[in-house]
Parts: sequence; C-alpha cells; structure tokens
Amino acid sequence: MIRSGGAIFNYMVEDEAPALDRVFRALADPTRRAMLRRLADGERSVGELAEPFDMSFAAAAKHVKVLEEAGLLHRSIEGRTHRCRLEAGPLAEADRWLAYYQRFWMGRLDDLETALLRHIHRNKRRRK
Repeated sequence: MIRSGGAIFNYMVEDEAPALDRVFRALADPTRRAMLRRLADGERSVGELAEPFDMSFAAAAKHVKVLEEAGLLHRSIEGRTHRCRLEAGPLAEADRWLAYYQRFWMGRLDDLETALLRHIHRNKRRRK
C-alpha cells in the first residue's frame, strides 16, 4: 500500500481488479460462456463458434473480441480464417477469487442443513 495525500492505493487490488472485471464481464453473457465451452473441446474458427447461434459473423466476432480482451482466448490468423484457442489462466484467477467466498455460502448451507435436521428430528418426536 502506498499513501498519496489522503488516498491509499493498494496496487495489488488496482492491478488485479480490471483484469478480473473483464473476465466476469465476458462470462456474464451466455453466448460467450457457450463459446468457451466449445473451445474447451479444441481450437475453432470464429465461424465455427458462431454456428450454433442465430447470429452474424460480425456479431460472433464481437463476442470473440470481448473474450480475447479478457484473456480467455487467443486468436491467430491463418489466411482469412481467425482461429481461436481457449486460455484458461484467467478462469483459474476467477476461480480463486470465488473460492475465497465459497466458505461463506458453504457455512450458510451447513447452518441450513443443521436447522432442517433439527426441525425434522423435533417433528419425529412430536409424532410419537
């Protein structure tokens, strides 16, 4: 952390947040998530990524650009064909970020399970 005037800058947060924001922005769209799923099976052209969707090549290219800017895919050009390959590194970073918060929702689910089991146990006793 560095103090500058009245503000405190945490460069780790400043450096990581924009990249993580781009990843979550890219993942927020179901079409882009489906494209990533297809890329998990291997390299594809932009046209191949567009095939299952009712969209133009230009629309697919825009989705690919968002994924590329998030670092989730690498695009190479072979003649007139744009080939895309999954880059999983940013997904691992997003997973690490989510894993930190997993303990909170898992704890709440454990509390719910305990409460439900207690409720069931009480109801069984009352019925006897």
